[in-house]
Amino acid sequence: MIALLRKEIASFFSSLIGYLVIIIFLLATGLILWVFDGEMNILQSGYASIDGLFLLAPWIFLFLAPAISMRFFAEERKSGTLELLLTMPLSNMSIVLAKYFAAVILLCIALLPTILYVVTVYALGSPPGNLDVGATVGSYFGLIFLGAIYLAIGVFVSSLTDSQIVSFIVSAALCFVFFLGFDFIAEISSGATLKSVISYIGIRQHYDSISRGVIDTRDIVYFVSFIALFLYLTSLSVSRTRK
Repeated sequence: MIALLRKEIASFFSSLIGYLVIIIFLLATGLILWVFDGEMNILQSGYASIDGLFLLAPWIFLFLAPAISMRFFAEERKSGTLELLLTMPLSNMSIVLAKYFAAVILLCIALLPTILYVVTVYALGSPPGNLDVGATVGSYFGLIFLGAIYLAIGVFVSSLTDSQIVSFIVSAALCFVFFLGFDFIAEISSGATLKSVISYIGIRQHYDSISRGVIDTRDIVYFVSFIALFLYLTSLSVSRTRK
């Protein structure tokens, strides 16, 4: 399993696309947070905070996560190597987990340079260090959990098709629906209880909660359960190929 995980990470960086995905993510966040005029511009906000990153990232992740996950199974299907992979002494779930954890590691690698934003804001604060580090750390956990859910969806969709483009488009659409779609449905629903239930199913409510720096057990359970569900569905999809 570890060998497969390493192979997936190495394969991602063996092509120009892997580097482009990360560079585009960093370029987009850097320009919006530091260069372009707007509410998210850190230098124009007037206070030491990188809240703009945590407001912006969920939307960029809608493209970043599918771009990372689209190739994991789709490429294997198209090249015909999936059947060969399934002959290895690994269970379906082990194969799925190896690819999924590789995707999570890649997402964390993409996020790692944004720590420079935190260091910069920490140094530019008046006085220096005037930054809520605890809330910032909690918000990063929220970003990782959000990305992990998007990747679970992306890996599942990738297991259903042999087209990376189809995988990317469908994954991005599903991520959008789960992040914001349920809020739209809740708004047009009648009854406070029904609105609450529908909103709870969506990702945004839980991300907003944890991104405030408050680690709530209910949110953790939601994220873990959601991820486990899609990894299980991916395992079922892979098992159909093994037969």
